[in-house]
Amino acid sequence: MVRIAIDCMGGDHGLTTTIPACLRFLKQYDDVELILVGRQAEVEGALLKKKALEHPRITIRHASEVVEMDEPPAQALRNKKDSSIRVCANLVKDELAAAFVSAGNTGALMAISRFVLKTLDSIDRPAIASALPNQKGKGTLMLDLGANVDCSPEHLFQFAVMGSAFVKGTEGIDRPTVGLLNIGEEVIKGNDVVKKAAELLRASELNFYGNVEGNNIYEGTTDVVVCDGFVGNVALKTSEGLARMLGDVIKTEFKKGLWPKIAAVVAAPVLLRFKKRMDHRRYNGAALLGLKGIVIKSHGSADAYAFFHAIKRAYDAANSNLLESIRVTMAHYVPAVAADTPVEALAETEAKPE
Repeated sequence: MVRIAIDCMGGDHGLTTTIPACLRFLKQYDDVELILVGRQAEVEGALLKKKALEHPRITIRHASEVVEMDEPPAQALRNKKDSSIRVCANLVKDELAAAFVSAGNTGALMAISRFVLKTLDSIDRPAIASALPNQKGKGTLMLDLGANVDCSPEHLFQFAVMGSAFVKGTEGIDRPTVGLLNIGEEVIKGNDVVKKAAELLRASELNFYGNVEGNNIYEGTTDVVVCDGFVGNVALKTSEGLARMLGDVIKTEFKKGLWPKIAAVVAAPVLLRFKKRMDHRRYNGAALLGLKGIVIKSHGSADAYAFFHAIKRAYDAANSNLLESIRVTMAHYVPAVAADTPVEALAETEAKPE
């Protein structure tokens, strides 16, 4: 059995989203046990409404406090030691759960998880990683998506290593390709941080494709795309906005006159397939990579369908022995680069344009 802890209270919708998603997941996967964390009376009431209070693979763990979505992370870390996020993190730390999932406050989730679980050796900063839809029908893993606004070349290199380990573990790709997000493919493009990060990647044994641009994310040019959290978060929100816009366009066309309706009916199968492929809910669930535990962040506004996929991501990560894969990969790559190939030295050998 894979045991996963669920922060039932987090997100914009709380129990009305998390409980239906959990029950749907348990129905589809029979090798999972869920620990539902939150205010016990409220969790029991939500289960009772679904006639699932006595479910044999559900355990309830009481947490008296809830971190609000707009609450400062430092305040949540200091003052709410019995929050549903903190209890979930402790369950993972004590090895009572293989992973936990939360749709709660991102800053608080990162701060609490990092404080309770600590970071893996050779990791300076955890990163938020998630798959974005691409034309190949799979997802392009992108990181960081918002945890680190200002990054050094070493941080970007660490993200590349963690992303490679994640894809290898969850997708079974032996040597995932890695792209560095830039304003152009040429080696002379980008700021100093990106240029130096590219040199670190070229000097490593990672399967580094080179610089990639924004369109390459959705074309599926590489398995992994690395960037700082500022750029990554903008790309993520753009992707979500595009999916919502497409859905709205389809609905609007069906409400117009006769000929637009006929055209919409004819085009509907293709549009709906594309909408499904681009549906950000199917890719919900970002991994907080670099911690000594598996933590999955669901979008705060996720519905039950989206939260279901966040649980699925935690399940896949736990089943693939993700933490060990990242440990081994980091031990192989990071010390060698850090000790033998300083960023300054690599910068001096940077490729010059012809």
